[in-house]
Amino acid sequence: MPSNEALPEHIEHRFRAPGDRVLAVAEWGDPDGLPWFAFHGTPGGRLSFWKDPTIYRRHGLRRLTPDRPGYGESTPLPGRRVADIVPDVLRIADELRIDRFVVSGGSGGGPHALACAALVPDRVIRCHASVSIAPYGADGLDWLAGQTEGNVIEFEAALRGEDAARTVCDGLRRIALERLTAGQQDWMGDDYHLSEADLAQQANHFHRIRAQLVNGLAPGAGGWIDDDLAFTKAWGFEVEDIRVPVLLTYGRTDVLVPAAHGDWLAAHIPGAISWVEEGAGHLGDDSTIDAELAWLAGHKPLEAGVRPS
Repeated sequence: MPSNEALPEHIEHRFRAPGDRVLAVAEWGDPDGLPWFAFHGTPGGRLSFWKDPTIYRRHGLRRLTPDRPGYGESTPLPGRRVADIVPDVLRIADELRIDRFVVSGGSGGGPHALACAALVPDRVIRCHASVSIAPYGADGLDWLAGQTEGNVIEFEAALRGEDAARTVCDGLRRIALERLTAGQQDWMGDDYHLSEADLAQQANHFHRIRAQLVNGLAPGAGGWIDDDLAFTKAWGFEVEDIRVPVLLTYGRTDVLVPAAHGDWLAAHIPGAISWVEEGAGHLGDDSTIDAELAWLAGHKPLEAGVRPS
């Protein structure tokens, strides 16, 4: 199992939330830079980092990556909604004396970034949602269409309730940890079939994926279960109410969060900029990271439909 000794240098924070909950946060980048809350995917954890972690400092960003409740070292919050991330973010920001900040989220982190953009526009400067799912039950979107079989099984279980979700996610967690520890790249399970683009990306970034997931899933599947339940009920806000600048990035070969979700968000978030990579999948394209961080840092505009360079 990977050791934390192999992780890039970073700062660890622990804060207290109401109910005596612990909020675990990792900090990367420029301590004097623009504060940035980055939300991990589902499943995931705070120990997520780019292959060259100096990239954050180069863009003048102070990257804060919280464990969502139930992952890593953050205390579970059973029954949480997507919107419930916002009080936790504000608690962390206030403890660190941060006034305004930017947010981002990938995959299951996307809705949580959008929640901050919608609910605290006085604090959020910009929002980047990458391969984000759209709200369940959204008009005009067949939510499960195009998803790989494992995803369909997982979300159908969540729709049946917490007991069914626990049975599925407990099994997936066991498989993931066994296979990650053994160095197997098919850690998602036998019912998840990724695009060729994502298989290549997973091979390129496997050590980082493993480090994040082994830590994030160490306490159990609770965070994963609560994420799935939160995604399949009302989020606690409407994306149509977002008024801060939003960048949406996603790929056409994604079978975990199909591009139709990104298309729906692009059509319903006022003024959103969308950049779509025809050949990319869920794990994106490494060539775009600098342009995306430059946009998030406010250094470079990004036009809709134009490939970053």
